[in-house]
Amino acid sequence: MSSIPEEMDTTVGAESAPTDPQSAPSTSASHPAPIHPRRQTFFRWLTYLVLVPLFVLATAAFGSLSLIASLFDGSGRIQHFIAQAWGGVLLRIALSPVRVVGAENFHPAHAAVYVTNHLSYMDTPVVLSKLPFQFRILARHDLFKIPFIGWYLQRSGQIPVDSTSLRSTLASLNRGVKALQAGMPLIIFPEGGRSVDGSLQDFLSGPAYMAIRAQVPIVPMALIGTYELMPMHTYHLTPRPLLLIVGAPISTAGYTSKTADALTHRVRDTISEMYINHAGESGRV
Repeated sequence: MSSIPEEMDTTVGAESAPTDPQSAPSTSASHPAPIHPRRQTFFRWLTYLVLVPLFVLATAAFGSLSLIASLFDGSGRIQHFIAQAWGGVLLRIALSPVRVVGAENFHPAHAAVYVTNHLSYMDTPVVLSKLPFQFRILARHDLFKIPFIGWYLQRSGQIPVDSTSLRSTLASLNRGVKALQAGMPLIIFPEGGRSVDGSLQDFLSGPAYMAIRAQVPIVPMALIGTYELMPMHTYHLTPRPLLLIVGAPISTAGYTSKTADALTHRVRDTISEMYINHAGESGRV
């Protein structure tokens, strides 16, 4: 683990499903007004002097525990519990409580592909701390070579994604399919990286492909508030309430690999609608 890690960024490698910007509403229109410059200055210095040192200490402590646990925990359960605790502690340090809407749509006993928008480094702690079950993530293969981060990813059973060629991409996706068939849920950010301006980007079709092949549902989720908490290209936090919206599972019955793009469109539109419908609630957590 890193203090505010990138490992949840997933480049599943499949061609991005073309999304018509006229047919899919942008989430950026729902962003709140900018915070007063004086408050921004206060939060900037609070981050540099207090929050970042606490992030580093917490990450070092939980990361060490995770590596120790990996020596005798082959299932990854203890490591996942530690990662959940780490995420919760980071959110407390960030002074940003999270409310989950639609938690009844979680199905811990069944495998599914959980798909969410990606706005910030802080998406990772939210997802880790609020999903009440063990899961696997798809992480860029080069992250597995980085000390500590790579050790954690490898020892906790995460799935490396190599998109350097079509053959390696398909092999990576098929590893995800096998995890789903074995009953392990997957968490994926289908935009392939954080949004630069907070608006919903095109989705990669890899998550739909894996869900179709494994015949498991896709559960759409919308993160709200993490962009304002820590936008891309900024290095300080602006504490605020956060929301995680969990939508009803979308069945993959009737879809095939050839219609993965259609399913990708449907998932993207659903997440966009959830974001727009709930964006005004993040200040009332």
